[in-house]
Amino acid sequence: MAYPRTHNPFADDEEEQQQRRSSGGFDDPQEGMSEAESKQRCLEQEVMRAAKSAVVSSHRSLGLIYESEKIGAETAEELMRQGEALKRTERMVDNMGQDLKTSQKHINSIKSVWGGLVTYFKAKPETTKPLPEEPVAYQASSKLQNAMSHSKEHEDKYQASHPNLRKLDIGGFDAFASDDDSSSSQNGYPANRHLRAAHQTLDNNLDEMSLGLGRLKNLGLGLQSEIENQDTSLDNLLGKVDKLDLKINNTNQQIKNLK
Repeated sequence: MAYPRTHNPFADDEEEQQQRRSSGGFDDPQEGMSEAESKQRCLEQEVMRAAKSAVVSSHRSLGLIYESEKIGAETAEELMRQGEALKRTERMVDNMGQDLKTSQKHINSIKSVWGGLVTYFKAKPETTKPLPEEPVAYQASSKLQNAMSHSKEHEDKYQASHPNLRKLDIGGFDAFASDDDSSSSQNGYPANRHLRAAHQTLDNNLDEMSLGLGRLKNLGLGLQSEIENQDTSLDNLLGKVDKLDLKINNTNQQIKNLK
């Protein structure tokens, strides 16, 4: 029994039939062709394989871009929470500084005998406790806020492009490139409908990749701006803490001298 050139003796009958269907339904797609037609068919098949590989690679790259954008957005949210904690700490240090000023006034009055007598006979003024200031909501840098808003608009695309949730629709790319709908190209795309679909999908993915890389760039610039702002706030906070530490040590020493 003579087998076609593509016959696999180790394959089951169903696999053999599947291979024949994928090759156009013929036992040998090159059977009955001239050498030139056979070479042309091989080139067409190679073109289709290259197009399919490019589409799969573009889907994978697009998914990685969306995943990186999601990680960048989560990093930005954590950085904003860190900035809010930094501002809250700075307000607490400022309140401690005000309390130390009040303590220093009391110490000065105790150290002076005349001041103590005056304070004893002097009517106590009515003091009104100031209302606590409502904490102002933390505002991140404008660059980061704009980048975050743009990334949030495309958050659903990450789910759609995740490898575990996405099924690539590339089944039609396996057909032969000889199945032409017309003899001329359309809008610069190949005339073959399967190859044209592959090129259109690839172009759409490349456009999405370009937009995604632009959003990643803006997100990175926003993160850099926010980090620089927080570095400045951190330097100011360290300066206030150093001054507060000196005031606390000075106050403790004055209290010891009163004993």
